[in-house]
Amino acid sequence: MDIVLQPWHWLVLGMVLMAAEIFIPSFTIFWFGLGGFVVSFLLWLSPDLAINWQLFIWAVSSAIFTALWFIILSPRFKDHTKAGMAKEAISGETGQVIKRPTEQSRGVARFTTPLLGDDEWEFICSEPVELGDRIIVSELSGNTLLVEKR
Repeated sequence: MDIVLQPWHWLVLGMVLMAAEIFIPSFTIFWFGLGGFVVSFLLWLSPDLAINWQLFIWAVSSAIFTALWFIILSPRFKDHTKAGMAKEAISGETGQVIKRPTEQSRGVARFTTPLLGDDEWEFICSEPVELGDRIIVSELSGNTLLVEKR
């Protein structure tokens, strides 16, 4: 008994696998469903394609789609910020003094790249600083930076 698969069989298999991704959130079954779409298209172009070749094409195309996802696309969607790692994220960053510290208030520095979501921070420096001086962040203490003059 020969098994004869039609293009719509592969199309339905692809849809079922893609829909299964809702219940199994690994984002890998999706690519096997997409491989089913590829086989469905190729079987539509060449209706006499043997079942062995259909399974081979499905396995290879699914593996290629999965590899492309994990190697190329997935890393682009990862959060590469240093959120949650306050000290490591800001140590060594340089900024510029835009408000001098006084006896009554802390100084304010501006950074070209926002630190932990803000580009202006109050700071404390052990050395006297003037407007326009460059400073380097050494530590974070609450909502205030501890800095050194550059």
